[in-house]
Amino acid sequence: MVARNSMLFGRWAFASGIVAALAVGLASAAPAQEGSPEAGADVFKKCRACHDVGPTAKNKVGPLLNGIIGRAAGTIEGFSYSEANKKAGAAGLVWTEEVMFKYLEGPLSFMPGTKMAFAGIKDPQDRKDLIAYLKKFK
Repeated sequence: MVARNSMLFGRWAFASGIVAALAVGLASAAPAQEGSPEAGADVFKKCRACHDVGPTAKNKVGPLLNGIIGRAAGTIEGFSYSEANKKAGAAGLVWTEEVMFKYLEGPLSFMPGTKMAFAGIKDPQDRKDLIAYLKKFK
């Protein structure tokens, strides 16, 4: 009986260890799937020459990006958008996280005719981080 109980305990301990390892693995995988605003601040340095965010943000070569997530394309007052961007907004293009994720990979291929002459951000995690950063500025 003692041997049987030891064997059952051993199996339980082994199974518990597997469950704990999976839980730790899943928990550590979650941040890689989500964007980090802190890392996104670093990625934004690629955008800063043309775009601005924050309480004192102004239009530059590109429009200010406060409130970009959830906004219709081509709608910042006082900015001279390309026809492609204005038409996209008029047709219902809204900068959701998903749309922004695709756009940032290759703006010129996503929206032919855009003025945004930027090669894009190829790394998916960098795009997620940048979007998480931009979401901070409403």
